[in-house]
Amino acid sequence: MTIIITNPKERGRFLRFAVVGAIGAVVDFGVMNLLRDVFGLPLVFAGTISFIAAILNNFLWNRYWTYPDSRSKKMIRQLLEFSIVSATGLVIRIPILKFVEPLMYRLVNWYPLKFPYISLEALSANLTLAIAVIIVMFWNFFMNRYWTYSDVA
Repeated sequence: MTIIITNPKERGRFLRFAVVGAIGAVVDFGVMNLLRDVFGLPLVFAGTISFIAAILNNFLWNRYWTYPDSRSKKMIRQLLEFSIVSATGLVIRIPILKFVEPLMYRLVNWYPLKFPYISLEALSANLTLAIAVIIVMFWNFFMNRYWTYSDVA
């Protein structure tokens, strides 16, 4: 973490990684809500598919924008490493979606302020996904920086 704070090049990479992550979160939330609300998939399945869509998006943006100088590894190898890190992130994410969502539903149901344009189910699902995204983001950043893009000086 110190290297990110003290090295201007690493700060720039971290900021680009964060922007890519934000775009990935839009993809993630958009696909999850589409699959859940339009197609009726359960949160765990919708969240898994949305996660995969976000990972593919993030890999391409990180490969070409965040780490454009990462070329000593072949693209297929980086994609494999990125996918392994992401799959491990998915293993972290699924239990969060499964077990936090019922707790979040009880919390938003208990909260006295109601939101007229969003159901309690949708609100609890999105808050649960936000928690999972934040936790997995830290895993993904550090593992990708020091393994997938280890060839970057």
